[in-house]
Amino acid sequence: MNAVYLSGTGNTRHIVNRLLDELGNKGTVLPIESEDVKTVFASDEIIIAYPTQFSNIPYLVRDFINNNQNEWKDKKIFLITTMGMFAGDGTGCAARLLKKYGAVISGGIQIIMPDSVCDCKALKKTVQQNKEIVTKAENKIKGIAAQMKAGKYPQEGLSFWSHLAGFFGQRLWFYNKTTGYSKKIKIDSDKCIGCGICGNGCPTHNIKIENGKAVADVKCTMCYRCISYCPKQAITLLGKEVVQQAGIEKYT
Repeated sequence: MNAVYLSGTGNTRHIVNRLLDELGNKGTVLPIESEDVKTVFASDEIIIAYPTQFSNIPYLVRDFINNNQNEWKDKKIFLITTMGMFAGDGTGCAARLLKKYGAVISGGIQIIMPDSVCDCKALKKTVQQNKEIVTKAENKIKGIAAQMKAGKYPQEGLSFWSHLAGFFGQRLWFYNKTTGYSKKIKIDSDKCIGCGICGNGCPTHNIKIENGKAVADVKCTMCYRCISYCPKQAITLLGKEVVQQAGIEKYT
């Protein structure tokens, strides 16, 4: 079993690796931005993992699925989504798209992890609370791995009722936020020191350094990696200021 994932602050990467460790899997595991990412198609069974955004797929993941449409036929796909609170049919959104290209969806899981939207107060918790969330997620993964070893793949987010929950719970109201890449990322040039951490980490190469300052283009996939790891808290997206930077390293 091979795996491909999008992970901004490390939540999704952590969950993928924990599940594969529990399964004793030795397959290829790559971030979606890797130059070698297409090597995951060498396996007939693939995990696709990503953070849910407004009960939808990050646009970079949708692009990846669409751009490789000829690779999915008869592949067995297991979907993993992470979220701060609500996912609805986060796995189901990718499942429906993959089925169009002939994929077989073996199952899916939706895992609550620490909120990564750094410039919004809504879901912020203490470090200890987030550590407890991660511990609970890891315990859930152990149980899921045991089920999968027994041939019982969970089906979270794949039902008709999950589809309704995702649509009416978030997607109907926020669909415009996930129909393409975002151009709303903001960089405070007064705070920016031109260190390049943001650009080096961006999965879409959306940020570059010009004249000693970071400059953003219009291809942000809203992963929040640059915002979370900027040492000067100079970057925002949905909010106006950084409230609390996130990173899985704080909670494990």
